[in-house]
Amino acid sequence: MKLVECVPNFSEGRDKNIIKQITDAIESVDEVTLLDVDPGQETNRTVVTFVGAPKGVEEAAFQAVKKASEVIDMRNHKGAHPRMGATDVCPFVPVSEVTMNDCIEISKKVGKRVGEELQIPVYLYENSASTPERKNLAYVRQGEYEGLPEKLKDPKFKPDFGPAKFNPKAGALITGAREFLIAYNINLNTRDVTKAKDLALIIREKGRRKRDKNYQPVRDKDGKIIQIPGLFKNVKGIGWYIPEYGQAQISINFTNYKISPPHI
Repeated sequence: MKLVECVPNFSEGRDKNIIKQITDAIESVDEVTLLDVDPGQETNRTVVTFVGAPKGVEEAAFQAVKKASEVIDMRNHKGAHPRMGATDVCPFVPVSEVTMNDCIEISKKVGKRVGEELQIPVYLYENSASTPERKNLAYVRQGEYEGLPEKLKDPKFKPDFGPAKFNPKAGALITGAREFLIAYNINLNTRDVTKAKDLALIIREKGRRKRDKNYQPVRDKDGKIIQIPGLFKNVKGIGWYIPEYGQAQISINFTNYKISPPHI
């Protein structure tokens, strides 16, 4: 049986009615099964997981993005998690009897349709990326929603689909094909968010900026800021404080468990 997984992240984690409208749009499509809905209060973000036949998943993803653009207004959005649009990311994952290339094609079809029909700027990332830099979600999402008006004027950040024009209500969509992502959160026995941020910088592949004794960024001879790499490849991390837990937390994403599995 051909199966594709889709894990869209929506910029709403507090209003259950809005979340339900989006998941209803997904479940309205045949050959698709909704597996999980995981809202976060502090992040104001909901991660949805559904699976199904390639055509069904393709249609359900579009309908979810469309509904999110109707019921979420990014002009009012605040949350701890980086984000760029009402549907922030929409990745496709091969599960059985489909290839990564199949999922790349699905992401491109969805991206093209979103750009043309909804007039939302769309960026491809991970295995669908149009440039090596765009494989990295953090590169594509830099500046977040607030930085989009200026970012869209830069030819370097021309969208892969849709207009290079700011959509104030919906923001922008990032979509692509990737391996299974493992999200792994660690609650620390402290309220000190600086400790969580420091540990995240040590763990994540991107690492941290090198700084001098005055805590200023150190630059190379070409003026570029020097990065100190983190410990693990294909690992992203961020530290924040979660009021509902009363604890600082490290949120870790293993973007390729075949290279860096959680047990290493």
